[in-house]
Amino acid sequence: MTSAYSPLRSIVPEDAIVLVAILPHPRDLEIARILGWYRIPLRSAPKVLSVDYLAFYQTAAFGEDERWGIHYLASVRGHELTTRAELLRQEADHPRAREEYYKVQLGELQRITPPIQAGRWRRLTFLYTTGERLNRAATLQDLAVRDEERLILWRGLRERALRQQSYTAQELPDRLEGLDVFLLAMLGDRKSIQEVKKVYSVDQG
Repeated sequence: MTSAYSPLRSIVPEDAIVLVAILPHPRDLEIARILGWYRIPLRSAPKVLSVDYLAFYQTAAFGEDERWGIHYLASVRGHELTTRAELLRQEADHPRAREEYYKVQLGELQRITPPIQAGRWRRLTFLYTTGERLNRAATLQDLAVRDEERLILWRGLRERALRQQSYTAQELPDRLEGLDVFLLAMLGDRKSIQEVKKVYSVDQG
């Protein structure tokens, strides 16, 4: 981090790994608040879910006061693979009822003050960042890690995934050059972010 980023808050440890995730609808915020979980379709899930916190980016559906920004985060207590039907039993007839989803178990929601605004970034998939950046960020762009920081973040994620035996070492390259465009975008590579925006959007389902 450079001195250009002044601390705005002190809400998570500086060395924490944070995943910025989308909240498409107010209902999803209530599920996180009351039931303590967040869902991600397996087909569009980030490769590594072994993070310390989820920070929630709220879309236009949240209205003028809270749209296009990060207002909440929660600690991650674990995750498991299930189906949409198991998560939302009142929607058993949904077309995606049998599709697999990750259920991410959450701690208590914490409000981020001041919130992190979208700035020029209003379309977002997922984004990995650090506690240090989250504590200092004014906009989403401030969350994107840079250069050597990106490699350090990736190796931290890789180590966690290997420790939990989620993947083999061959499936997770040690260097950034071996990663696909989607993972590079989630690690804040701006060229990859622009490529992903052209072809990919997250549907929470």
